[in-house]
Amino acid sequence: MTVSLYAEFTATAGNEPAVYQLITDFASAVRAEPGNLRFDPHFRDDNPMTIFVYEQYSDQTAFDSHLASAHGIAFNTELAPLVSGGGSTLTMLKTIGETNDNF
Repeated sequence: MTVSLYAEFTATAGNEPAVYQLITDFASAVRAEPGNLRFDPHFRDDNPMTIFVYEQYSDQTAFDSHLASAHGIAFNTELAPLVSGGGSTLTMLKTIGETNDNF
């Protein structure tokens, strides 16, 4: 089953350029991962310091590999001092109609 989620983080004042560059570089690496279907970073129109990344992976194995990747670990290490709360928040998603486990 496809794994879908969004990650959210907020750059601290003055770190926006570094965060934008970091996520841009990371996106290229993630999109090349086996099983990655989407990795789409966005910033909020009303608050460009807040970043949302919509992600999809072909299955749980692909997502687990993404989390364990060397470039993913490096990204999270570099991101931590640049954002509020020291990292991103992940919100797992389910596609409406794909499953009705929660109804």
